[in-house]
Amino acid sequence: MVQAYILIQTEVGKAHDVAVSIGKIAGVIRVDAVTGPYDVVVLAEAHTVDDLGGLIVSKVQNVTGIMRTLTCSVVNL
Repeated sequence: MVQAYILIQTEVGKAHDVAVSIGKIAGVIRVDAVTGPYDVVVLAEAHTVDDLGGLIVSKVQNVTGIMRTLTCSVVNL
């Protein structure tokens, strides 16, 4: 399994709605609303990097209220 953190900037006032919607997506492990330059942080996982990319592009980024995402892959050091 591969994992990534997805840092999300939302439209003003949409963090809660975005977090709830993303929490329903298969492959999402955890969703947190946060303060700072990002509004929502997501931990997601999939079997392959390609599957993870598909999850992010076709499902997460299509959630209404998202303005921008930044994906940070988890590495095992």
